[in-house]
Amino acid sequence: MVRRLFFGTPFSPLSINTDTMQEGQARTVLFVGGCRSGKSRLAEEFVARHYRSPCYVATMTGGSDPELQTRIELHRQRRGDCWRLIEEPRGLAELLVTPPAGIDALLVDCLTMWLTNLLLAELSDEEVAAEMERLVAGLAGSEIAVVLVANEVGLGIVPDTSLGRRFRDLAGALNQRVAAVCERVVLVAAGLPLSLKDV
Repeated sequence: MVRRLFFGTPFSPLSINTDTMQEGQARTVLFVGGCRSGKSRLAEEFVARHYRSPCYVATMTGGSDPELQTRIELHRQRRGDCWRLIEEPRGLAELLVTPPAGIDALLVDCLTMWLTNLLLAELSDEEVAAEMERLVAGLAGSEIAVVLVANEVGLGIVPDTSLGRRFRDLAGALNQRVAAVCERVVLVAAGLPLSLKDV
């Protein structure tokens, strides 16, 4: 059953059945949507509302690209100073199992860029699949809340290159694998959330 998650106002914090949340109990939530859908903002609002010592895990670094640096700075300004920041392009599994001391939630933004980093490192499909399984194991073993953001890339046209189709297929497999183990999955479109899974 698909249930709409209602806002008090279009930009008010997201609420997802928090009555059953117990102090110290780990939660896994996946926010998935298209580019510029509002998924990162909603994930940030969710974490900021429910956790006191969050850590933002960035899988993309700006490097020397001015546009990316501007985007990263806008994200930092939107989050404010209450967040810790870790830049981790590839080693998510280890971070989930052994997070920094003093935090109660990790927000990973985003899984799709993490996958891109694996492909840029020229990993084979088998090696990427192994990294996915390590990530899933890390989610299962995490003792704090983990909120993840991912792009939905399968709603457009079929890519016209073999690399594009490979990326689409792996991104779809990654989203399915993570969604299967997350307790909550939220689809975001046009800044609005739909609950796909809530256990």
